[in-house]
Amino acid sequence: MFEQSQIQEFKEAFTIMDQNRDGFIDKGDLRDTYAALGRLNVGSDELDEMMKEAPGPINFTIFLAMFGEKLKGTDPEETILNAFKIFDPEGKGVLRGDDIKYHLMSQADKFTEDEVNQMFTNFPLDVAGNLDYKNLCYVITHGEDKEQE
Repeated sequence: MFEQSQIQEFKEAFTIMDQNRDGFIDKGDLRDTYAALGRLNVGSDELDEMMKEAPGPINFTIFLAMFGEKLKGTDPEETILNAFKIFDPEGKGVLRGDDIKYHLMSQADKFTEDEVNQMFTNFPLDVAGNLDYKNLCYVITHGEDKEQE
């Protein structure tokens, strides 16, 4: 299901999230992980919903299986690129930030302003206000920036 390098990355993520180092991720670990990422106002209900996604206590095996299930529905990179290319007829590999924001907030499963802003926080626009959708697609399907490899 996963390559060895991916399993190692998941193990590192699991270790970071297992704040109390007991071999399981629990509600307290999730709260601490969010706090470490700067989000201090995570509600108990939200954490409970996350914990309900697991079939039982979340050890590394369950963690890996959950990611496998989440990633199983991920489209191949080429499919995602082709979807973005509809908005990029000249094939530049970038889209104007204002245009992508408009389309995300007005089409199909509409994004909220907060969701768009979160996306732009994780995938900042360049100095010209453009989104590098080729890099975004790579990150979605491979989990890391091309430049970091």
